[in-house]
Amino acid sequence: MPDIAVQNPINVKLSAPALVAALDSRSLVLVGMMGAGKSSIGRRLAARLEIPFVDADAEIERAAGMTISDIFAKHGESSFRSGEARVIARLLDGGPQVLATGGGAFMNAETRGLIGQKGISIWLKADFDILMRRIRRRNDRPLLNTENPADTLHRLIEERYPVYQLADVTVHSRDVPHDTIVDEILSAVAQRIDAGAAPPQGEKQ
Repeated sequence: MPDIAVQNPINVKLSAPALVAALDSRSLVLVGMMGAGKSSIGRRLAARLEIPFVDADAEIERAAGMTISDIFAKHGESSFRSGEARVIARLLDGGPQVLATGGGAFMNAETRGLIGQKGISIWLKADFDILMRRIRRRNDRPLLNTENPADTLHRLIEERYPVYQLADVTVHSRDVPHDTIVDEILSAVAQRIDAGAAPPQGEKQ
């Protein structure tokens, strides 16, 4: 089924309790670049639905006993990605919940497959300028500790956006109140759930 891209809310009548009931044990999994707002929007989304919010990066740091920056510095990105995949696989058994993932998590094919089985993936898509402005406020982004962070961000966008497009739902993250983005996510997810009863075109039942 093609992803559902939302710019303006769609009038899908599905209450928060009904949406949670339809999720059953599935999670709403936020994917996208660093700075897209996965944690801040994810918390509001979870509060609206009255289900837990879980930040995968925070869980990784808790499991490792060190910050992500320290994991990168001491063990390298490969070691971090292996641990990330294991933690997310464990977290996906805890639904229904809102799960915010790190920017590179969805790039792992096995992780994408598990998210597809146990969740609904939501890409918070943000333009370069918005991401760059938000990222400049923080210095805890290991992949951007380079001589030219802007060039690095452009490269990551080119690499990752084609994969993020595989998400079930796409919602544009931009400079509007977070509750507006939450409304759009809820509308898109409700539409996805409503459409889920029908198989994709060309797919046999």
